[in-house]
Amino acid sequence: MAASGGSDLVDRMDRRVFLAQGLFLTLAACATSSAPTVGPDGKPLPRVYRITDERAVSYRFLDAMNTLRAAKSLPPVAFDANLNAAAATHSRDMSVQNRPWHFGSDGSSPLLRAQRSGFTGRVLGENISETYETELETLSSWMAQPDTRVVIMDPLATKLGFAWFQEPGGKLWWTMVTGA
Repeated sequence: MAASGGSDLVDRMDRRVFLAQGLFLTLAACATSSAPTVGPDGKPLPRVYRITDERAVSYRFLDAMNTLRAAKSLPPVAFDANLNAAAATHSRDMSVQNRPWHFGSDGSSPLLRAQRSGFTGRVLGENISETYETELETLSSWMAQPDTRVVIMDPLATKLGFAWFQEPGGKLWWTMVTGA
């Protein structure tokens, strides 16, 4: 009978430890996080999205874009090394110019940049962005606007160039170019 009483004590202690851990986890989940840092205008400052795995970023974007296209029965796009190079060049150049626009600092157009990079196909469109957002948030923003959505959903597109340039402060300059 004494052995049974000792076991009963251990069971009660185990239950108390289990309940204490549960209470601790519940309280931890209720803890508030720190308030976002705000700028002089009172609006929250953007959180910096640091890109550490470039390959993962590229393929997340490609997969998401092809999922959107498949939902509309459009053919998938595939990366084209020359279009990727043209997109990378333009992303860096937009950072140097400190403005998102479709012309290079030398006056080049998306078509000329693609040709310079060795692309021999037909350039269909280009989307650009200056942001702190992730690649998927950027894709979502582009899909929300008719003029940029049409580039993503172009039924003729089979080739994709996608690149970015990230400044030391975290700002991202995204460029995507579609072709056939």
